[in-house]
Parts: sequence; C-alpha cells; structure tokens
Amino acid sequence: MADLTTNFLGIKSPNPFWLASAPPTDKEYNVRRAFEAGWGGVVWKTLGSEGPPVVNVNGPRYGAIYGADRRLLGLNNIELITDRPLQTNLDEIKRVKADYPDRAMIVSIMVPCEEQAWKDILPRVQETGADGIELNFGCPHGMSERGMGAAVGQVPEYIEMVTRWCKQYYDKPVIVKLTPNITDIRKPAAAAMRGGADAVSLINTINSITSVNLDTMSPEPSIDGKGSHGGYCGPAVKPIALSMVSEIARHPDTHGLPISGIGGVTTWRDAAEYISLGCGNVQVCTAAMTYGFKIVQEMISGLSQWMDEKGYTSVEQVVGRAVPNVTDWQYLNLNYVAKAKISQDDCIKCGRCYAACEDTSHQAIAMSADRTFTVIDEECVACNLCVDVCPVENCITMEAMEPGQVDPRTGKVVQKDYANWTTHPNNPGAVAAE
Repeated sequence: MADLTTNFLGIKSPNPFWLASAPPTDKEYNVRRAFEAGWGGVVWKTLGSEGPPVVNVNGPRYGAIYGADRRLLGLNNIELITDRPLQTNLDEIKRVKADYPDRAMIVSIMVPCEEQAWKDILPRVQETGADGIELNFGCPHGMSERGMGAAVGQVPEYIEMVTRWCKQYYDKPVIVKLTPNITDIRKPAAAAMRGGADAVSLINTINSITSVNLDTMSPEPSIDGKGSHGGYCGPAVKPIALSMVSEIARHPDTHGLPISGIGGVTTWRDAAEYISLGCGNVQVCTAAMTYGFKIVQEMISGLSQWMDEKGYTSVEQVVGRAVPNVTDWQYLNLNYVAKAKISQDDCIKCGRCYAACEDTSHQAIAMSADRTFTVIDEECVACNLCVDVCPVENCITMEAMEPGQVDPRTGKVVQKDYANWTTHPNNPGAVAAE
C-alpha cells in the first residue's frame, strides 16, 4: 500500500493532512480529538503577545454561501486570533506534543511588527517542543487594522524583515503564511525566501463580504446592526489557491520553495491536486468545521487508494508532478482540435446544453422535434460550455481529433499550421519563416 508519511521540512507526520490555524485548533481538547481521529498534524490557532487583550465579538462570527442543495460552498469569518491567555495556550501545546510525538505540531504566531515582540515570544514557543512556527501574515480583518496579519503580508519588505528576526531567534522551521489579498503572490513568496523562510503556506482567507441582510441593510454576519469585511474560505476559494500555489511552484525565483497548501481542501482529490502542484502537505479548516474531524479518514483512504491505483508508493512521488504542465496561455497548442460529443443513451433531454450554446455560445447544438440534441461539428469551437452545464456526468465529452483528420469547421486536414513560425504566433513580434 502507498505510504502516506510525509517529511515536510524534516517534520514527520503519518499523513499529509494537517488542520489549519483556526477555531478547530484553538485548544487542547480539540487538538486531542483531531489527533485521535487521524490528522497528521495541526497548526495551533494564532497566538498573540501579552499586550492589549484580544476580544472577539459575542454575536455571529460566520457568514455562508450555499449551493442549491444547501451544501456549504464558502464561509466568511470575522473571528480574531486566540483570545485565550498566551501561557495557557503554551502549556496546552507542550502537553499535547508530549503525548503525540509522531504528529506535527506547528504554532501560528502574530505579534506587532517590532523586533522585540518577536524576540520575546519565540523562546517561549521553543520551550513547548513544537516542531515549528507559522507566521500569520494573512489575516485580512481585525488584526490587519492593528498593523498585523495582511498588513504585513501585503508588504514584501516587512515579510523579509520579520522572517529574518524569526530565523535569528528561533532555530526550528519557519513557515510564512501568505495573504491572497495581493496582486502578485510571487513577490511576497520571494521576500519570504530572502528572509530565510523554510517554507510558505497559502492561501489565507480572502477579504470578503458574503451577503447583505436586506431587512436590516447590514452585512452578514451582523453585530447589532453593523457588519464588517471578513475572511473567505471553503471550497469556493480552491481555484484561486491552486493558481497561486502553481505560480510560486513554477517561478524561477521561488521554484523549489516548500509549500503547504491551503484553501478549500474537502476531499482526497483536492489534496492530490495541491500536492501535484508542488505542495508537500495540505491544511484543512472549513471541511472539518462542516463535517467534523473524522472526515480525515475518508481523505486518508481515498488518497491511499488513488496512489495505489496509479502506482505511487509515497506522497513525495506526487509532489510537483503537474507543475511542468502549467504554462502561460501564449504557449498553448493552437493546433489542438476537439469536438463535443453527446451520448444519446445518457441524455435526459433537459436542453440545458442547447440553451447555453444557442444563447451564449456558438450555436453548435441542434435540437430535433423529439428533443434529440446533436453537435454541429462545423460550428463547434470546443469551448466545452455544454459539458460544464450538463447535469449528467460524462453525458457530453470532448473528443480530440488526431493529426491528419479533417477539421469539419474548415474542411482542412489538422496539422501544425504554425510549425514554421520563428516564435509563437501569439507573441508580439512573431513572424512567419520564409
């Protein structure tokens, strides 16, 4: 069977599934339950300094976005870092790590952007025996207004500076958690590398307002008639996270930087996708909050079975395998041709493919009097909108044409039309060779 053991920055854990820094990792009781359920590691909910106390709201802390079946697609939170005493957290971390030495224990930290504040807290964290720290440079609400969280993560110079402090005063792995609320994720990742970071984790939550109560005219969650922006997470953010992870994994300035992937991991397949794009492990929050800690058991069994089927014997063999296939649009093969095909045996005659294509695409699907739907090959441009809107999985498929076949759109043989261009035809300045 596949070995799911991971060795991330020298930190061993029995599987690549870690709980992210969030309410599920706020105290000893929760973390012990998580480890008993099978999680490979945890990132303890963010600790702060012993300065002004952190006070969370006592009203609703979450807003939600649902699918048609009320499946939770996205979660917005306005919760701050831990509001429990620092020493209480440190004592609990030490006890849990002692009892579960085979599990990864990472401590998330957020203190003022001052060298002394980091110098004070790091030795105390070191004494717990935790395996490493994660610098929370991502929280977009509450703490960022105090000059922490995303306020640091949006300034590469601050990231580099604080990371250097932590590497100076702490001798175990330092992971920098990046904010997605930035134009180019590669710049803060490169800054973390310059500061000596051992790894980055991403993405933290996305700045958001999920909804507005149209009776009270206040954003949700509403606190006494007022609302605030918060951090958005859950399955809906996964595409954004995957893109940012891939940008770091393939860019020359950050290539080879270890990555812990975060954002909407709900199934083993989500985890495999993150790992294939360069992540050494994944962190999970919303899925655990939605379904409970035992969801990790499905993730473990699913990933293990998939790896067995594919012939992978270790997680390390999967890490980064998809990265070489991530490219810029201008390098895509313009000679690749595919056509939509509708399986009449599977079609339920709902007409969604026809409506979508007729009204908003290329009028490439015909409907007969008895509601039989067929593809008009000469009009099909392979956009695959019909595949995406069809409610029956695999009823509509995209079939690639082999070189030498006749393209029904043009009546020409499929061939490499651009083989003689000195540079790619989508690049400015490309010219055809004589």
